[in-house]
Amino acid sequence: VQLVESGGGLVQPGGSLRLSCAASGIIFNIYNMNWYRQSPGKQRALVATITSGGTTTYANSVKGRFTISRDNAKNTAYLQMNNLKPEDTAIYYCNANFGINSSWGQGTQVTVSS
Repeated sequence: VQLVESGGGLVQPGGSLRLSCAASGIIFNIYNMNWYRQSPGKQRALVATITSGGTTTYANSVKGRFTISRDNAKNTAYLQMNNLKPEDTAIYYCNANFGINSSWGQGTQVTVSS
């Protein structure tokens, strides 16, 4: 199983980024896909989830600003992040889970700063 994140970078407050998570080695369409983030000195926290059926949930801190989606034909999950704030600065991790099976990507850095 391999999950590869991309799309992170440096952006000014109010800007946008789209993260991608390309999966291989799994039957992608049966997995729930999650985005987590971790800031220095803090625990890794769940940001957004999209189930195999397409149901989405979000952390309160990102509701209305972030959108999670998936393209099963491309084995890829996305996180569209709009109106970014300095407090969104973190390493963002992609996670795929199905039952007890769980896999992680290596993470991509998102820095929101002027």
